[in-house]
Amino acid sequence: MNIESFRDYCLSLPSVTEDMPFDDKVLVFRLKGKIFACVSTDNPDLVVLKCDADKAVDLRDSYQAIEGAFHWNKKYWNQIWLNSDVSDSLLRQLIDHAWDEVNRKLPLKQRIAK
Repeated sequence: MNIESFRDYCLSLPSVTEDMPFDDKVLVFRLKGKIFACVSTDNPDLVVLKCDADKAVDLRDSYQAIEGAFHWNKKYWNQIWLNSDVSDSLLRQLIDHAWDEVNRKLPLKQRIAK
């Protein structure tokens, strides 16, 4: 998967917005104002996704391309190298999981049915 496909898939999910809150190089994807994914235009082969804490550790143990996110809380955030040992199908599942993690923590009235 490339950065354009990653962006397109993130934006295809319900109620997702994108912006660049940190600088003009880091693109973040949000659900109801909460970040679930990001990518740097300086390093388009690396994406960052929110993840359940237990699942995050399991993924890091199973895939060379998945590491604790460098500038994020490593308990809940993974960085994933694109075009490595993570298939496009798995990456889409991980994007969905990141979206779900944010959605399930929203107040009940704000949650989105997928």
